[in-house]
Amino acid sequence: MVKPGEAVQCGQVAASLAPCMPYLENEGNPSAACCDRVRNIKAITPTTSDRQAACECVKSAAAKHPNINPDAASSLPGKCGAPLNIPISQNTNCAK
Repeated sequence: MVKPGEAVQCGQVAASLAPCMPYLENEGNPSAACCDRVRNIKAITPTTSDRQAACECVKSAAAKHPNINPDAASSLPGKCGAPLNIPISQNTNCAK
């Protein structure tokens, strides 16, 4: 896992979201492993530039999974109790 203060790398972000894919594609509830990883992403993105970098990674990862349910993606951080301020979508403007 990445530690706060290290550069955010897309491979790590994609790996963090991997346990969430069943939830993101089929609804249901996110697994404990998924929520642990969502909380880790939140922990490693304390600054705006970190969040923008992670956003670009999430956007790239989402583009590889066309079956992601947008409602599941938007509700994932809340269901895990870890608001990310990083939308999980391939159409996100990460500069905002």
